Amino acid sequence: MYDVIYIFRGMLMGLMVSVPLGPMGVLIIQKTLQKGALAGFVSGLGAAFADLFYATVAIFGLGFVVNIVQTHELLLQLIGGIVLVAIGLITYFRNPLKQIRRRRRVSKKGLLGDFATLFFLTASNPVTIVVFMAVFAGASVFGDAPTFKIELFVLVGVLLGGSLWWYVLSTLINIFRKKFRLRVLITINRVAGVVITVLGGLVILAAFEPFHSLLPVA
Repeated sequence: MYDVIYIFRGMLMGLMVSVPLGPMGVLIIQKTLQKGALAGFVSGLGAAFADLFYATVAIFGLGFVVNIVQTHELLLQLIGGIVLVAIGLITYFRNPLKQIRRRRRVSKKGLLGDFATLFFLTASNPVTIVVFMAVFAGASVFGDAPTFKIELFVLVGVLLGGSLWWYVLSTLINIFRKKFRLRVLITINRVAGVVITVLGGLVILAAFEPFHSLLPVA
């Protein structure tokens, strides 16, 4: 029973990575405003599972995955940044009234697309694996004698922590969303579009060595 404490430690790690509102957070907020809490939460799950993937690599030291990420780091960041810029521009020019009308027809295919988009964009940020490696090394998450079961508990906690954060965030945003008028939603769309576009530009710049410090984590 004592081993369950490692789930809570993993949850703290998942929260530490997810809570800072980088481009993924802004994008999930925007999806919540456009489509509702379910779409926002499912999008957040995509980010949480990408974090779980990198946490797994960090824990088990999957060398071939690390090599692939390092080899294609520049390409991954450039693609992720370009996609963010494209999403930002689409968000800026999108009519929120059409999204409101479509909200009642949120399909499984649409939700799967939201999940996949956030999974890809989060996974395209190789800094995440560095963050997990640093946290796991410095926080004594696994205790003095780590076992396979303990490591699995920590991974479960990482997923639960990230998922919990995105659930709370999408739920809160959805509550306020119902109070917004169309004009306010248009303004929010344009502001979010600009923010996402700028963050995408920063991700592209951060792919090059002189600008590495600009790269957001989440």
